[in-house]
Amino acid sequence: MGQLFIISTPIGNLSDISLRAISTLKEADVVFSENPNTTRKLLTKYDLKCNLKKYNQHASDKVLQEIFSFLKAEKKVALVSEAGTPGISDPGSKLVSDVRENLAETIITPIPGASALSTLLSVAGIGTDKFLFLGFLPHKKGRQKVIQEIIESNYSVVLYESKHRLLKLLEELKNHGLKDRKILIGREMTKLNETFYFDLVENLEEYFKNNPVENKGEFSMVIKKAAKS
Repeated sequence: MGQLFIISTPIGNLSDISLRAISTLKEADVVFSENPNTTRKLLTKYDLKCNLKKYNQHASDKVLQEIFSFLKAEKKVALVSEAGTPGISDPGSKLVSDVRENLAETIITPIPGASALSTLLSVAGIGTDKFLFLGFLPHKKGRQKVIQEIIESNYSVVLYESKHRLLKLLEELKNHGLKDRKILIGREMTKLNETFYFDLVENLEEYFKNNPVENKGEFSMVIKKAAKS
């Protein structure tokens, strides 16, 4: 049976790739990527010649069977997400589950590295020894239920949000009684325009409303747990 490598890649700054990740990509027989166009830039920078194929949340059963065939042929298969660690709020988790269920003898090896989750927590400084990670919130169905979960949590809450819904989320948190709760927002982390914002929910909502030029990019946030009464 072959081997499946789950490889973490940079979340923005291509210099954040690990030596082990480069070595593993070099030795892989095939690399499946959530976004081959993004991955190709990384491979080009490090002069890596890879058999690059696409695997994302819309992958057909045909693609899955192709991955299985490589593994059955004792090939080294690598999986990378568009950025960061596969399986953390991305379709990599499903592939690992499918491989475990159908090809139980496959060796699945993690190649650790960059993650927006750990990057943000490392500079949070707001009691994240225990935290609740929610990833991307639902757009519509189930969204209010998750918002309520954030409000009732006894731990700091970490989540991701897109530029299209950042203001909406801050407004929802404010309207649900968290206007005085502090939040750390990381924008475009590790990239040229990396910025961190640490303030009360209502202040951050007002800031992004008045500075739409900064309401762009990828956002991660930590919502500080409520102070003990």
